[in-house]
Amino acid sequence: MKKFFDDIKKDIKFKSAGPGKKLTEDASSKTPVGQTSSQAKPRHAPSESAQRAGAAALARVEQHQRPHVHTSQDAIRNQVRKELEAEAAATAAGHKSMDAEVPVKDPSCFSVSGVYFICPLTGKTLTKSEREVHIKEAILLRFSENPVEASVMMIHTFNKDREKVKAAVDIISKYVDNICKNPTEEKYRKIKVSNKVFQEKVSGIEGSREFLQALGFESAMLPVDGQEGTEEFLVLAEQEAAALEQMKERKEQLQNGEPVRAKLDRQPQVYRPSQHATRFELPPDFYNLTAEELKREQQMKSDIVERNSMLRTKAMREKDEQRERRKYNYTLLRVRLPDGNILQGTFLAWERVAALYQFVRDLLENGWQPFELLAPGGQKLKEDEDMALNECNLAPAALLTFSWDAAVQADIAAAGGQSSSVLKPELLENIKTLS
Repeated sequence: MKKFFDDIKKDIKFKSAGPGKKLTEDASSKTPVGQTSSQAKPRHAPSESAQRAGAAALARVEQHQRPHVHTSQDAIRNQVRKELEAEAAATAAGHKSMDAEVPVKDPSCFSVSGVYFICPLTGKTLTKSEREVHIKEAILLRFSENPVEASVMMIHTFNKDREKVKAAVDIISKYVDNICKNPTEEKYRKIKVSNKVFQEKVSGIEGSREFLQALGFESAMLPVDGQEGTEEFLVLAEQEAAALEQMKERKEQLQNGEPVRAKLDRQPQVYRPSQHATRFELPPDFYNLTAEELKREQQMKSDIVERNSMLRTKAMREKDEQRERRKYNYTLLRVRLPDGNILQGTFLAWERVAALYQFVRDLLENGWQPFELLAPGGQKLKEDEDMALNECNLAPAALLTFSWDAAVQADIAAAGGQSSSVLKPELLENIKTLS
């Protein structure tokens, strides 16, 4: 349409340009003699006022036609704007609906109140947010009792980069080895703090200086050959043979140190027989996702049926399975026992099946007796197989079935011995009912 109006403009300009002429005609030549008076006279260009009037009329025509032309750029822009506004409104409505799908639940409705840990140093039960701070405080308090042990814990716990920790431990071990091999050499008992190796490998590791001080090193300002003024050194006094042997033991203690980690509290709980055993309401701590990611996961549930109906390769299926496993940090497992009671415990999602077997065995009245655990669907879980719980599709929650070894159970029954209780009596004292 724009081209159509451009053509109109060109036609008006062409008609108002005056008489035409041949390209071979001399511009200065006059009209040939003998030309009859009947020829049309040259057309004069319209006046300025006429041109203004024509332009105004054309503008009115364009203004009148444009609203009815749905292919113009203005119409396209308007349509795009309307679509964007509609999309924004739909997105806002989607977020509102997703917020409605993930309401803030009352903690009392959860199958377990949360994920808890036990500090190995104090035995205190901690939440996820409390564990790191509490362990650091417990290690620092230990300095008054055993500075060597506390500094070793500091080095291995406070520093997350294991490669840097290993490098620092190796350098400190060399310091100790040189001192023990050359006990009378003063140069091996002095560490220049500004030394490049010390600064790059040791100084930046939390607890390294505390460990050296626990060995007997003391800070001192000493002169440096060829320089004015003094610099800081860590200096160790000459050691007796017994002290040198003790240094070797402390070096081994440093080399064998491990990070202090809070142990997961399994929160064992026994429930009476219930038809609600397969219903789980898990708190947010179980998920390795933020609230926004959880919303997106719920929005994607509608795509599962369509995706499963597609012909997918093995690699595509494995990728989806791995992604599904990474969603959960923990899993809540229940075991239905032969007497109908239900044993519940919390596990790390990547713990091995053997950990589940050990958990159940420790709580049985007759822990020596062999048994089997069956996953949902009747698949037997093998205790000796190196499989993680999430790899067995047991995350974030599952109900398993307990069964005694049939042959051993038959022998016990033939001998006239049969335990009336499956679990230890102290567990049954706090038995609850699933709501």
